[in-house]
Amino acid sequence: MAPKQVVVVGAGPAGLTTVEGLRRRGYDGEVTIIGDEPHAPYDRPPLSKRVLDGSWEPDRTQLRAEDQLDALGAEWRLGTPVEGLDLERRRIRMSGGDELPFDRLVVATGVVPCRLPFGHELAGVHALRTLEDAAALRADLLRGGPLVVVGAGPLGCEVAATARKMGLEVALLDLLELPMLPHVGREVAQRIAALHERRGIRLHLGVKVVALHGEAGRVAAVELADGRRLDASTALIAIGCVPATAWLRGSGVPLGNGVRCDETCRAAEHVYAAGDVAEWFNPRFSRRMRVEHRMNANEQGTVVAANLLGAAVVFEPVPHFWSDQYDVKLQAHGFLAPDATVTVEPHGADEAKFAAVYHRNGVVEGVLGWNIPRELRSYRTAIGSAMQPVPA
Repeated sequence: MAPKQVVVVGAGPAGLTTVEGLRRRGYDGEVTIIGDEPHAPYDRPPLSKRVLDGSWEPDRTQLRAEDQLDALGAEWRLGTPVEGLDLERRRIRMSGGDELPFDRLVVATGVVPCRLPFGHELAGVHALRTLEDAAALRADLLRGGPLVVVGAGPLGCEVAATARKMGLEVALLDLLELPMLPHVGREVAQRIAALHERRGIRLHLGVKVVALHGEAGRVAAVELADGRRLDASTALIAIGCVPATAWLRGSGVPLGNGVRCDETCRAAEHVYAAGDVAEWFNPRFSRRMRVEHRMNANEQGTVVAANLLGAAVVFEPVPHFWSDQYDVKLQAHGFLAPDATVTVEPHGADEAKFAAVYHRNGVVEGVLGWNIPRELRSYRTAIGSAMQPVPA
């Protein structure tokens, strides 16, 4: 029997795609979409690049036109944080005490940025997750002065690249010895480090930040464990994110590294999860995973929509992510494990284009393309197969 009332908590890509999937499959019941931000669904990847450098106006990030959203026939409750879940009574508790009943619940609340235990009260200290975050960070970058980026993961590297292109002096810091090391492994991480150094970024790797110092209430320096102080007019804290699941604690919904789901994205009776917040079992790789990438949110929302209406579709994608830094486009499929054996296959006379193939025990687990978007398609099909060269 189709549910009469579906509630989606999270108004980002995963929540939007779920609702679109429901309507596309003919569901004509009630749908309510709750979002803690006041915005209709928008795209986050451009925040660290095109919105930050001013080449896009913020409204260009909107995922759908107003008439497309209206056509979904959903009730939108934006700017409305949720505070709890009564699973037995099937009710969502929102800020202010209001409750909302549901037949089926989709958790698509995404993630929240991690914070340092100090310094966030200073002006000029930023995280980057929302449109408001991007606007505030851009305003401070336009003031000029050195930027210190704490955290050399994909977000930190992208912001460092954007700020450098804007003409700022930039220092990029990380506890690990290479940027993006857990994401791409040593072979490619070394190339990313060299890329940033060639562009004038000052890398401080294998270091710990112990304090943020201010003057007149604004950040002025970042102190490292070895006693060095780096001047900073602006600081971005990009040390990772955690799933936005605090409102689910004690509800009976299983939690781990996110909302724990089975292979169909079902977390509990009447409850599914999609997007960055969902930790599910992927049979293709025989492991549990949680993926913080845009395409995964889209694909997972589509599967959740089908399963809400009685299907039993197994969600077993090949993980995919991309990152744009300067004029380099990184695109990856599968698992790029730091301990994998990596074979680099050039595409051209220099290192401007190449494929990195990640394999263990003779089996391809993942591939990364460096400025080879077309050629990468043939590599993707090799994932899960015996290791062998892929024709250029």
